[in-house]
Amino acid sequence: MSYFVIADIHGCLHTLRKLLRHWQPATEKLVQLGDLVDRGNYSPDTVELCRQLSLEHPAQTVFLQGNHDWGMAEHLGPSGPFPNWLSWGGRATLGQYQSRREWLAPHAAWLAARPLFYETEHLLFSHAGFANVPNPLDPTSSEGVLWRRGLLQNRGKLQVVGHTPTASSRPEHFHPANVLYADTGAGHGQVLTGIRISAEGEILELLPILIAERDFNA
Repeated sequence: MSYFVIADIHGCLHTLRKLLRHWQPATEKLVQLGDLVDRGNYSPDTVELCRQLSLEHPAQTVFLQGNHDWGMAEHLGPSGPFPNWLSWGGRATLGQYQSRREWLAPHAAWLAARPLFYETEHLLFSHAGFANVPNPLDPTSSEGVLWRRGLLQNRGKLQVVGHTPTASSRPEHFHPANVLYADTGAGHGQVLTGIRISAEGEILELLPILIAERDFNA
């Protein structure tokens, strides 16, 4: 079983649909690294597509939580409101839900239930990555797996993370910590990349898709 990895999508629905044509669910597990919402034009439909995929292919999909997903779930959940999320793109996202109000509560609950990481013998997936810090799984910690921007810890396996867009708009492998940075800038209107990775952690193929104009431009 190999892995088909997609990092931050940020509401770029049509680009995601195009990329998903390359996923082979019979032989690959889809791992999405979080940040389905905010910035792009189609956050509600993006979450719904991913939620449906998780229901249709429960053994072949892993959807992790990103900091934007956490912010939305926090704002709409029992401990909300969380006004900070509104300034990250949440205000526009709530506007998009005005025509899909019936999705808002179930989507917030689904995002809140996303795991923070997924691990195999040779691979470790999370949104922002594990560093040598206390409580890396604290979702409120700026050094945790939802927020970390600094160097990550070599965990003896390939870490695959999103969150920090690469300067090249291509996946970048930082060898000292054995980290693959997979966010290629969809949240800035650049590229959404699918990455095929073997069970042993070998990068097999990169599938970059330019962001569709209707996904990002007003």
